[in-house]
Amino acid sequence: MAENLNDVANDILDKAQLAAAEFHQFNQEQTDRIVEAVFKAGFSNRVKLAKMAHEETGMGVWEHKVIKNVLATQLVYESIRNEKTVGVISYDSRTGISEIAQPLGPILAVIPVTNPTSTVMFKILICLKSRNPIIISSHRGAAKSCAEAVRICYEAALEAGAPEDCIQMISSGSREFTQIMMAHPKIALILATGGTGLVKAAYSSGNPAIGVGPGNVPVFIDESADLPFAVSNIISSKTFDNGTICASEQAIVMVESIEQALKAEFEKQNCYFLSSEEIKKLEAVAIVPETNSMSPFIVGKGVSAIAEKAGITVPEGTKILIAKLNGVGFEYPLSVEVLAPILAFYSAKDYRSAINICIDLNYLGGIGHSACIYANDEKRIMEYAELLNAGRVVVNTPTSQGAVGYFYNHLAPSFTLGCGTGGKNITTENITAKNLINVQRVTRRKPNEMWFSFNQADYFDESIPVDDIMKNYYKNH
Repeated sequence: MAENLNDVANDILDKAQLAAAEFHQFNQEQTDRIVEAVFKAGFSNRVKLAKMAHEETGMGVWEHKVIKNVLATQLVYESIRNEKTVGVISYDSRTGISEIAQPLGPILAVIPVTNPTSTVMFKILICLKSRNPIIISSHRGAAKSCAEAVRICYEAALEAGAPEDCIQMISSGSREFTQIMMAHPKIALILATGGTGLVKAAYSSGNPAIGVGPGNVPVFIDESADLPFAVSNIISSKTFDNGTICASEQAIVMVESIEQALKAEFEKQNCYFLSSEEIKKLEAVAIVPETNSMSPFIVGKGVSAIAEKAGITVPEGTKILIAKLNGVGFEYPLSVEVLAPILAFYSAKDYRSAINICIDLNYLGGIGHSACIYANDEKRIMEYAELLNAGRVVVNTPTSQGAVGYFYNHLAPSFTLGCGTGGKNITTENITAKNLINVQRVTRRKPNEMWFSFNQADYFDESIPVDDIMKNYYKNH
């Protein structure tokens, strides 16, 4: 069986390499024509694909998945449309250095079940813009909708003149085959979006990888914040597609002086605070104790479905379930990332204690990802940002829409959010086309310069003070 899988992998990568060789010869105009055609095809099918993804996965809200598909097509296209990704992309007349964009080669793109069609189209667009063939490996739970997204994009790409096999999809959903593909010597890069285990496998494959994992996003609400505004923003983000974006808020932290006012505002806006008994019931269905991670059965589900499964009665129209917790860690199960309309709630005696809670949450399972602060005190905003290990600190902004970019700020729109070295990633950027090219530098010799043209004798005489050597150096430079 393993030998057959290896044969299949070899066949896929052989086709991808031929596509890469042909793609390498395309100019910017040809490349951009393909990218535009794929964007239009994906965008035109945004509703159909959203409904397919919702029906197949049982997660989220199909109308919200439409918005995700818009971000992944129209807004991503607009962000990369004028970007130079072929040939000379820059020239510095002062240094004489030219930079040339070179494609990487075949890219393996791993797709999560939470954002399937949107992530497929996003990764296809940025790979084609950088002239890299892409091989899609979807989650088994979203294979049909991902396959349809791939078909739509591939047919549009071919119609626009793209190389054959520039987009392929792995039909086998087995972990074994995905690992074989990850480790294949002809893979140039792995773009892995998913759980911690998947990302670790990508980085352990022996091939270059950009992998992003969990968020566990802390939100600090300062005394200077506009509380009704903050609560409204948090609800709009945490209920978006039922919290399936990994940048969605996970815990609300405040000082005790505003706890009651903040709680009243959440209740006013139809959020439900769980009792101690209800928290235990929710923990039993929301968290898998063996792994200290969220249960797949509540991911992307609405409040009513989660409450029914937990045996909890909540008012009709409840938007978010809120659990006040006394600590952070696996002994407090709801302090881990939960991709559903569930929030942890922390009250601290003072500002410093509140920030420490945010840092603890950050390190529990979302280091390097994202954090949020609601405040109107610039000094406090910057202090918070400096203390949190997060690639994105969004200010007075819904974290789901704020971290993925474009909607509320000028971050690159992306479904792959780098977490830096803290999250064992290579970058903290929102990944886009510019991250998928090799930059070749052509450097010209300086005029009238020779190797060590200044006084070389200085370097062999240890008695000459460093300052004198540097004076001679600056005199000649």
